[in-house]
Parts: sequence; structure tokens; C-alpha cells
Amino acid sequence: MGLFDNAVPGGNITKPLMIALGALLVGKMLSGRSAGQPDQPQTTSPSGTTPADGGLLGGLGGLLDKLKDAGHGNVADSWVGTGQNQPINANDLGSAIGPQIIHEIAQKTGMDEQELLKQLSAALPGIVDKLTPNGQLPQPHQVASAFNN
Repeated sequence: MGLFDNAVPGGNITKPLMIALGALLVGKMLSGRSAGQPDQPQTTSPSGTTPADGGLLGGLGGLLDKLKDAGHGNVADSWVGTGQNQPINANDLGSAIGPQIIHEIAQKTGMDEQELLKQLSAALPGIVDKLTPNGQLPQPHQVASAFNN
């Protein structure tokens, strides 16, 4: 994984969590196809985005905007900034992202929604911190390349 080493408590990112992070941040793995399957037409998700446009929330910037809109801007800013990362409660994260998107990601990963939120709330502070080493958001293709390593 490289970039994500030590980004989460315990340093281990499970495949379902990686799928969930990819779905939120880059749209990767949303189609449900593997490398051996032919391309299928892209479908629009319930949130109105397509997998090509930066994930279910519009990429990393969209995720941070959702957190700010839900009143968690100070938490999101701590992840991007160079100081200590503030934690986020799993329920607060779920409210910010929205139940429909959480449900969709849970279906894609095969995880229970509460377990998904628990793991995302533990992983996102470190992941966002790693993706923003200079306190600035990377371009969507840079985020996507982090998931290809």
C-alpha cells in the first residue's frame, strides 16, 4: 500500500475498508467488476455522481465539504492541516456522509453499516492526513494513484 502504511490505527487496512475509501474518495471499485471482467457501462449512483468523477461525494474535497457542511469543519481541517488529527465519532461521520451513501458503500463492501462507519471514522483522519502532507488537497488523479499502489 505504501502511502497508507501506518495511516490507520494498527497499520492494517482491510480490503473492504480500502473499497470503502476508494468509493468515497475516487470512485474506484464502485462498478463491482474485477480486472478479469469486461467493462460495463457506468451507472449513476443515487447521489447523482458517476464513478469517474471522484467518488460518491466528489472526491476528497467533496468529503471535506460534507464534513464542513455538517458542522465538523474543525475536525476536517485538522486532518488536512499539519497539526494533530482530531477524531470523528462514527455517527457524526455517518450523518455528514448521508445514510444513502453509507448504505451503498456497505452493500459494495459486504460490511455492516455500523462497522463500516466505525472503521471509516478510525481510518479517515490518518488517510486524509497522508493525502494532504503539505496541508493542501491533491488533484483527483493524485488521490486515485494512491489507490493503485
